[in-house]
Amino acid sequence: MPLYKTLTPNSQTTVKIWKITETYDDLLEPISLKPENMKRVLGMKSELHQRGFLSVRHLLLEFGYTDDDLFYDEYGKPHLKDGKHISITHSFTFSGVVVSDGIVGIDIEKQREKIGVIAHKFMDYEYQYLDQSDDKYINKLIVIWCIKESLYKLFATPGLSFLQNTLVIPFTLEEASTHAWIDYQDKKYRFDTTFFEFEGFTCAYALPS
Repeated sequence: MPLYKTLTPNSQTTVKIWKITETYDDLLEPISLKPENMKRVLGMKSELHQRGFLSVRHLLLEFGYTDDDLFYDEYGKPHLKDGKHISITHSFTFSGVVVSDGIVGIDIEKQREKIGVIAHKFMDYEYQYLDQSDDKYINKLIVIWCIKESLYKLFATPGLSFLQNTLVIPFTLEEASTHAWIDYQDKKYRFDTTFFEFEGFTCAYALPS
């Protein structure tokens, strides 16, 4: 399938989502991979992961980049050679890339009930406004996880804790946006976050306020 969705949060930022319906061979054939990335793909045990990796390279092409334009730093954070900021995500049959002039983070997650089991590992403050009897409780947990994962990706700092260093301001699913904070080493950083749901998945991305 071609591009699933394109969003433009501001004049400096573009989000693109890909729905992965192609076979591994169909995804591989039109693109060129660096030798180390070809080796990486061939070493993946799951075809789902292979297709996710390759779909991200198709998204890069949508932005006008190739696999050679992308590199990773010592912390595993992706960068573009032209200096623009990038964040990457893929979950099951969807992948996403956001490119911006400033720091940015994105995450996509499949909506699954089991997130409720680990909620205490990534939330503290948020329990103050969440209602576990709400029929959208799981959806809201996934939004919070996606936002915090986006913050983690853009901050790219070893030791950052979802539980201790991040918080998400109260929101409704209808608002589709909220603010979030990173509180790290006596400094506070505020971010604008946007989220949306589609086909049983949730996506969130974060930008500095």
